[in-house]
Amino acid sequence: MTSTEPHECPLHGTTVDHDRLVGRRVRQIVAAWHCHDSEEAVGPLEIWLVDDVGDYIHITTGSDWCLIVDDAAPHAGYDHGESGRVEVVASEHGTPFARYVGEAILAVDQRFDARTGRVGLEIYFSTGSVQCGSWRGNLSLAG
Repeated sequence: MTSTEPHECPLHGTTVDHDRLVGRRVRQIVAAWHCHDSEEAVGPLEIWLVDDVGDYIHITTGSDWCLIVDDAAPHAGYDHGESGRVEVVASEHGTPFARYVGEAILAVDQRFDARTGRVGLEIYFSTGSVQCGSWRGNLSLAG
């Protein structure tokens, strides 16, 4: 059962207070994509919104299927051997956040699960919003 009342993730603790996101202007999008041979990536594994002062809003999922929102900087890509590789690149296209580059975050709503903590986040801009969620441990973005 989900609610809007905050619940701390048992594995990751509390993460960035969503009120700190309000007012930050998105300057760039960076995403980690799983690439394998010639297959196209279905969606990003993690995403970073870079604001107008160079700070980061990192959104990803935890091993317990919670949604993690923190201020970690993008990491380097890495090789998964036969399973492919993870590439971390500027991603102005391919995510629902692309249309909001240059806009400020106006509001943020969250959803929580009592067992795993945050499971959903909706980020509002003047021209729309992006819903972020954890679906079976994968990052889900819609907007």
